[in-house]
Amino acid sequence: MDFRDKQAIYLQIADHVSEQILLGRWTPGERIPSVRELAAELEVNPNTVMRTYEFLSQQNVIVNKRGIGYFPADDATDTIRAFRREQFLQNDLPQFFKNLTLLNIDLAEIETRYGQYIHETNAAQ
Repeated sequence: MDFRDKQAIYLQIADHVSEQILLGRWTPGERIPSVRELAAELEVNPNTVMRTYEFLSQQNVIVNKRGIGYFPADDATDTIRAFRREQFLQNDLPQFFKNLTLLNIDLAEIETRYGQYIHETNAAQ
């Protein structure tokens, strides 16, 4: 995993964990990697992963079953999507609109390219 400078590492790991859940790689009822396992995989300090897991537990994305490990919450996918959607609408979309305006790109071109992206993504699966 390549870490970016502008965001705390524990939040970047939280994004990674959330993405694994959204992609269906880690499902409710299935134990996710332990703190030590994920720390070794990502080559970070276990305390950083622990902070990530505590953050995700507070967000109701994962649950800790004492003595067994961490698991995605039953509604983790919905929780993650709602959080990411709001984050996108508040932070990313205004910058996207600004770039459209500055670069003189109209929505028809965006719609065409989005259609191509969907087509290519579906063809690859």
